[in-house]
Amino acid sequence: MSVSFLVDEPTGAPLAQLLLAHGAGAPMDSPFMDLLAAALAARHVRVLRFEFPYMAERRETGRKRPPNPMPVLQSAFRDQAGRIDAPFYVGGKSMGGRVASMLAAEIGASGFVCFGYPFHPPGKPERTRIDHLQELGCRGLIVQGTRDPFGKPDEVAGYALDPALRLHWLQSGEHDFKPLKASGLSQQGLITEAAEVAAGFMRGI
Repeated sequence: MSVSFLVDEPTGAPLAQLLLAHGAGAPMDSPFMDLLAAALAARHVRVLRFEFPYMAERRETGRKRPPNPMPVLQSAFRDQAGRIDAPFYVGGKSMGGRVASMLAAEIGASGFVCFGYPFHPPGKPERTRIDHLQELGCRGLIVQGTRDPFGKPDEVAGYALDPALRLHWLQSGEHDFKPLKASGLSQQGLITEAAEVAAGFMRGI
């Protein structure tokens, strides 16, 4: 099956438009992405999902591929952004959010939203990926689980991030927003919370 673009239309007129990229290991129609897109659409956000070249090839061949080099990922994101009308926001899950945050100002987005940002590789907090987050050219939002191995609250608190970047922490969530059972929370609930915060951010609330 060849799928290059998915659009989740809200009921009624959209209040915001989001170009949304997937993470490194799962496609644009993974269960997480489906739940997130549906929750955003329910909050009047028009969501446009696409796949990077390596993931599109995986869909065609069935063989797993590592992510493309960053310049290729960025070029693919630029191409997709050129297909939609302004105003729009950009965002993504993990790696996709990182690419979006690096390009948002350049491609004229109103801002960016990252769902589970990879501040550093798990177990390697010294290898940060924050240089571009220290001086932004637009507004940004990162929604992060408090148990995310790619960046926890005590680690992120020590970063000198641009004041235009907003952080929202999901209690007990890990990288896919799955909470501890003992928390009494659910992944669906945390994804809903993430969508609510993101929709408010894009509507300027």
